[in-house]
Amino acid sequence: MRIDRVELITVRMPLVQPFTTSFSTQTERFPLLVRATASDNGRTVIGWGECVALADPFYSPEYLDGAREALQRFLVPLLFDWQAAGNPITAQTVNTAVGHVVGHRMAKGALEMAVLDAQLRLQDVSFAQHLGVTRDVVPSGVSVGIEESIPALLDLVGDFVDQGYARVKLKIRPGWDVEPVRAVRERFGDIPLQVDANAAYLLSDAPVLRELDPFNLLLIEQPLAEEDLRQHALLARQLSTPICLDESIVSVQSAADAIALGAASVINIKPGRVGGYLEATRIHDLAVANGIGVWCGGMLETGIGRAANAALAGLPGFTLPGDISGSDRFYKQDITDPIVMKDGTVSIPGGPGIGVEPNPAALTEATIHTAELTAPPRR
Repeated sequence: MRIDRVELITVRMPLVQPFTTSFSTQTERFPLLVRATASDNGRTVIGWGECVALADPFYSPEYLDGAREALQRFLVPLLFDWQAAGNPITAQTVNTAVGHVVGHRMAKGALEMAVLDAQLRLQDVSFAQHLGVTRDVVPSGVSVGIEESIPALLDLVGDFVDQGYARVKLKIRPGWDVEPVRAVRERFGDIPLQVDANAAYLLSDAPVLRELDPFNLLLIEQPLAEEDLRQHALLARQLSTPICLDESIVSVQSAADAIALGAASVINIKPGRVGGYLEATRIHDLAVANGIGVWCGGMLETGIGRAANAALAGLPGFTLPGDISGSDRFYKQDITDPIVMKDGTVSIPGGPGIGVEPNPAALTEATIHTAELTAPPRR
């Protein structure tokens, strides 16, 4: 397979309502799409990737402008250099081709995703088939941000419960934790419920976090800072609520460390955060081998990333509902045909590659920036 051209397309996606976490309030997203034109044996296809970096470096060190710069200046040219040297281009070789660029996992993951999508389209194989997934649907969970009041929170959760979502996740932070959880439990009973702190607490906050134990939560996600694996292990001994790690898990190596330390009994796998779907699959396999539960997190992706996440979540180790909500949870107009939640599940696309692609009119309307890189001519 040859990569002939790579386009970097930034789109603006207004959210249907503000989404507040412990570190920011988002009213719109700016997904960075990677469009790779690939050819093989006289056939040409388009592969799509999506970079999940936020506009600001508040969730991770990566951010939109930096990811675009890394792709344009370093990663794509390195991939072209690798190809020009006669090396094979596959999703499995992308990381080797760009490996001496330190970090930039989200940017690397988006490039790998576009190459993987193109590769599978040329093979007429779906991503789910490539992974060995045998189910057609996955359970759909929904993430609820920090609301302006508990009544507003209850109204929003009630709407999602009525829609049939299989699990509700509440964002929490100091001062917005025990009482919102209590109110949701009292109103909605034993619905599958978990919370996400986005690293907002300190180990000294353990007494407050222990107050969440009576609410029978599925898990508390990333209560402490990203690098605090040891402190997460200490906290885990003080809580009966399972601890799940998100920001701390950036690779299979960090996952192995967390498991060895006892820092987590559950892992949230976000493909973009760990550098792509190949590394995400390796983390899944490691977790299964060690009896650790995993679920697929979300980064408010467009239908491109959402469809790929649904396929990944079909692997057997994903035993908890992921953040794979319908497109209408966040966007009035997705750039693909909408991902639909029905009866608490989302369908896994069955077409070649990730199984979806942007609608040209929707993509044109949403696009705010483009850059194109062309491979050097064949020698």
